[in-house]
Amino acid sequence: MIRNIFTTGSVFLLASGHALAAGDAEHSETFLELATTWVAVAFVIFVLAIARPVGRLVFSSLDNRSDAIRNELDEAQRLREEAQHTLAEYQRKQRDALAEAEGIIAEAREEAKRMQLSTQERTEQMLERREKQALDMIAAAEARAISDVRTLTADVAIEATRRILTEVVEGQKGDDLINAAIQEVPDKLN
Repeated sequence: MIRNIFTTGSVFLLASGHALAAGDAEHSETFLELATTWVAVAFVIFVLAIARPVGRLVFSSLDNRSDAIRNELDEAQRLREEAQHTLAEYQRKQRDALAEAEGIIAEAREEAKRMQLSTQERTEQMLERREKQALDMIAAAEARAISDVRTLTADVAIEATRRILTEVVEGQKGDDLINAAIQEVPDKLN
């Protein structure tokens, strides 16, 4: 922009110089008396007066823009580093969670094995108790059956003896023999 102003001013001065040369031939006015000379001088002074503040304004604007871009780049770098740190932290947390999950799974497997062994032992103990109870019940049933058979045998023998003796022996002597035989039968069967 400043270059354009200086270029325009130079072109204007050159044009006024050409006009002066052409005017010398026609008019006898001096260089300082010409209006175009003063317009050119005023234009140059104006350009020089405006150039410094405009230059400062432009450079200040460029500096501000440069600072803003630098700040944005610094902020972007800070955000990138923060994002990398956060990513690393989450990756660490994920590894820790996976390790913890593997530990929990291993612990659960061990607990399942212990529970299986415990259940198996309790089942075996329960089966042994039930088998023993069954054997005890069978032994008790056998004992009852033997006792019942003995009792039945004794009753049958007593009844048979009573009939035989009743038919063979009559009277008081027969009754005494029957009673004595009845009393001996249970002792002999046991």
